[in-house]
Amino acid sequence: MHPLYHARSSARKYGGVAGDYLSLHRWMDQTKAHIADARHRMILHNSFGIFLGEQLFGVSIGRESDGKEIAVRPVLEQHVIEDLGYIPSVSECFAGMPVEEWMSKGRAQRRGTGTEDGQQDWKH
Repeated sequence: MHPLYHARSSARKYGGVAGDYLSLHRWMDQTKAHIADARHRMILHNSFGIFLGEQLFGVSIGRESDGKEIAVRPVLEQHVIEDLGYIPSVSECFAGMPVEEWMSKGRAQRRGTGTEDGQQDWKH
């Protein structure tokens, strides 16, 4: 969904006008500029991205239209739920991504939580 439509949805839910929320939704969708398909959501559309946004914008913002203070986290949570249906963890977002050698400069990487006999399974 386009950031403007998310902002309109936020205005319906929390009051004010779409412009009051547009910066939050534009920030959440900024990754579209680098990955132009649904995979862009794996970067910020998760619990980490929501808390990162709260750190960046603060716990609350003042709506420009009327000055009312609005909590940031629920607005960002709403964005993710509108796009994905729920709020995934970062580990869920990257669960299907294989660990590639280039990700660790060629060092051995732990592939999983361990084998059936309790020994670690390492990729070299």
